[in-house]
Amino acid sequence: MTTSAERPHRPPAALLRQPACALAFGFGAGFASRAPGTLGALLGVPLAAALAQVPLSAAAFVLLLLGVLGVWCCDIAGRRLGVSDHSAIVWDEVVGMALTLLAVPLAWPHYLLGFALFRAFDILKPWPVGALDRQVGGGLGVMLDDVAAGLLAGATLQLAMLAGVLAV
Repeated sequence: MTTSAERPHRPPAALLRQPACALAFGFGAGFASRAPGTLGALLGVPLAAALAQVPLSAAAFVLLLLGVLGVWCCDIAGRRLGVSDHSAIVWDEVVGMALTLLAVPLAWPHYLLGFALFRAFDILKPWPVGALDRQVGGGLGVMLDDVAAGLLAGATLQLAMLAGVLAV
């Protein structure tokens, strides 16, 4: 099974009728011909905004559940496609983006910088993101590198707020 994020073929639309695949494909966002990962990350923004309305501990628990669910869904979708981390699988970006914004104020400057940071860490794959991407396979590997990118982006965003670059 190929593990790269290349797009060897477009997934059949019938896979969207399977709940696990629908979730893994971001309810169709992953089928975009251009920038499916960016569209997946954009889906994480309203999720983060919704989670900002509940206590931080509850929001973190929901993201943990969505991440565990993502391991299962992304694994199923990868096996159906024969490509572990097919570019149409974007649930990892949804969760990673929401994780980036988990503990920041619901304000456009924070969300815009968080989005840019998450996409940069997700695309450039600095350590440990790249190591996780290369060394861990299946649904767990699909999710872990984006969780790591989300944690790095979130930490960078927190540092920007502490340094006064963004208002708290």
